[in-house]
Amino acid sequence: MAGEAAAALAPGALLCALLCLAAAAAAGGGPGGSPAPGAFGRVYRGTVNISAERVYAFAYSSEPGQVDAVRVYVNSSSENLQYPVLFVVRQQKGVLSWQVPLIFRGLYQRTYNYQEVSRTLCPSEPTHETGPSDQIIFVDVASMAPFNIAYELLVTRLTNFQLETNKAFNFTASPSQPQYFLYKFPQDVDSVIIKVVSDAVYPCSVVSVQDIVCPVYDLDHNVEFNGVYQSMTKQAAITVQRKDFPGEQFFVVFVIKPEDYACGGSVPSSIHGNVNRTWNLQRTKNLQVTIVPSIKKSVYVQAMFFSFLSFLSFYLGSVVVAFVHYIRVQRKALAGRLSPEYGSGIMTSSHPITASTPEGSSYGAIDESSSSGGRPLSSPERGLPPGSDTDSSVEEESDFDTMPEIESDKNVIRTKVFLYLSDLSRKDRRIVSKKYKIYFWNIITIAVFYALPVIQLVITYQTVVNVTGNQDICYYNFLCAHPLGVLSAFNNILSNVGHMLLGFLFLLIVLRRDILHRRAMEMKDVYTLDYGIPKHFGLFYAMGIALMMEGVLSACYHVCPNYSNFQFDTSFMYMIAGLCMLKLYQTRHPDINASAYSAYASFAVVICLAVLGVVFGKNDVWFWVLFSMIHVLASLALSTQIYYMGRFKMDLGIFRRAAMVLYTDFIQQCSRPMYMDRMVLLIVGNLVNWSFAIFGLVYRPRDFASYILGIFICNLLLYLAFYIIMKLRSSEKLLPIPLFCIVATAVVWAAALYFFFQTLSSWEETPAESREKNRPCILLGFFDDHDVWHFLSAAALFFSFLVLLTLDDDLDVVRRDKIPVF
Repeated sequence: MAGEAAAALAPGALLCALLCLAAAAAAGGGPGGSPAPGAFGRVYRGTVNISAERVYAFAYSSEPGQVDAVRVYVNSSSENLQYPVLFVVRQQKGVLSWQVPLIFRGLYQRTYNYQEVSRTLCPSEPTHETGPSDQIIFVDVASMAPFNIAYELLVTRLTNFQLETNKAFNFTASPSQPQYFLYKFPQDVDSVIIKVVSDAVYPCSVVSVQDIVCPVYDLDHNVEFNGVYQSMTKQAAITVQRKDFPGEQFFVVFVIKPEDYACGGSVPSSIHGNVNRTWNLQRTKNLQVTIVPSIKKSVYVQAMFFSFLSFLSFYLGSVVVAFVHYIRVQRKALAGRLSPEYGSGIMTSSHPITASTPEGSSYGAIDESSSSGGRPLSSPERGLPPGSDTDSSVEEESDFDTMPEIESDKNVIRTKVFLYLSDLSRKDRRIVSKKYKIYFWNIITIAVFYALPVIQLVITYQTVVNVTGNQDICYYNFLCAHPLGVLSAFNNILSNVGHMLLGFLFLLIVLRRDILHRRAMEMKDVYTLDYGIPKHFGLFYAMGIALMMEGVLSACYHVCPNYSNFQFDTSFMYMIAGLCMLKLYQTRHPDINASAYSAYASFAVVICLAVLGVVFGKNDVWFWVLFSMIHVLASLALSTQIYYMGRFKMDLGIFRRAAMVLYTDFIQQCSRPMYMDRMVLLIVGNLVNWSFAIFGLVYRPRDFASYILGIFICNLLLYLAFYIIMKLRSSEKLLPIPLFCIVATAVVWAAALYFFFQTLSSWEETPAESREKNRPCILLGFFDDHDVWHFLSAAALFFSFLVLLTLDDDLDVVRRDKIPVF
């Protein structure tokens, strides 16, 4: 009641009231008496027990508009936990209390007791009066102990309570002596970044941003109750926006945790044995805090313009290339009309589209003298009216006999030592086209069913982060995380726009080739010979959709990157790598390539293994043994299928038959392999995959998703290198456009991988350890290294797709019975 009476006094009568209190104390005050006036900066020593308590009153004046903070330091030599010393601080609008010894609880029922405690009192709000305003604080010291307990009390006024912009401030904190400071937004600043650094990794600490309301939550057990917070070892950064604080000011709170488990540490090294109670553990940490202005809204606009214009320039380049190509085709057509051979029925165009199979023919027909043994091939499409090559939803591949009259000799054809494209392009063109278009429609279905729950989940993640304020949920690069709306790191999402834009551009390029191909078939009137690589665009369409979905899912992952949703960022990477290998194989093996159903089923198995690897791949040896066995057996089975061109039946007896072949061909008579080029590729490929399996079994990498992605990429690069080498070895040419795309792919991939390995965060570690890797922005003050990786990887994938699209354009004037298969 004395505190309430003093608070109600007019400012002019406050000193008079304190003199009266002093006189009362001198006349008979003391234990249980009236409050004794206290002086700032003076140490008060005394004793308390159940019948004697002490009350101190501290008065001070605040200047207009000034925020004054008071810090209370207490100490007690008592270790009796049954009778702690209780300290209660009464202010004008609040009460703060604690006990000494102060007890913190850790894991496994372990307790940490501290006899020295210091707390900063919640500062009073600044007044708008013209003159100084007087404040009064009462400190009550009491205990229920039946004996005297000594204590010390020190009350001081803080001179550096308010943090300044762009000015570093150094201080020290410990579990029982937390710190917090005030920051006010300058007039021209709408967003700031709070940067905190320390030379020491441990002890683990927590940085919190709280609104200016009392009480301030500044202890380990309650710091997470209010505001935004994140754990910290050597570095932390929190972006704060003015709009989130109506008073345009906030508290920055620093708490030292009693244990280091939250930061990846263990039991403090000073604790030995199975000790559950520790006294006065020295866990002091030196910290430096700097508050700097964040970027302005104009930077957001510049970054968005840069992102879209950079990739729209690819559209402009594509239009220029298409226009130049159109001019060249028109000139060549004009020159053909003026030629004496015009109208002779000889196909002379070198355009990749005009060398396609005519409508209504069985493309890839083999010359009678070379393949069919003089027996003419019949076509199931003879007599079909023009325009019959439509995509009927009721027609399935199983409805047609794909090789009606040559089933008896296809095994003979495929066992030839030297195979040509005409040997593996004998099936009906219309049916094969439908088979490959299933890839496109299936991937759209997969994308829709996969993306919708992913989007819903990451929205939930972001909502939880915004509501709870727990920034340890998401692994951002906090030194370059620019919020926009409800999104915490808009820059990581914006940088994925390249995948979507370039994926759509690739679809347009493929659509243009597809349309020109159809027009060329309708205009041709000569059906005697087939030229060039068969044109099937289904896989290309699927690759374009996969590139766009990689951008969508990567953006979803970066809404809240963490351990639980990393597979969102890699699932379509697996599919892109797999589709590229399938397309490369389809180029010269159009009749025996995998169906869409088996391919996507294989991708589903890979994604399931990736999820299991993320869950069990850290410490479980049994998982790595199982995965390595699956990896090796799958490599052997696929190698057998490729070597024998699909003639090796895939069932439970495949390994027994493979063992018999190895015995008869290598052990019994040691004959030379019939298909030497294929054998070399498969031996190298198996060595690479077995090396991956052994590496995984021995080292058990923690990032299992990236480990599988590395397997896919290495196999794709190996096959692409083999394909290009064999192409050049077969005296085929690389035209300027594919050659440019190959060089561009190599250069851009090299640059992209450099930025990819600039690790800025890692969900394999604790959030605090991950923040040690955070780095500032490097591009436009908005994008970090990983954003540059997004930009460059999108361009690299686009150029990689163009390589596959244009690599064999030189063969459009070559007969298929002259194009080797490898």
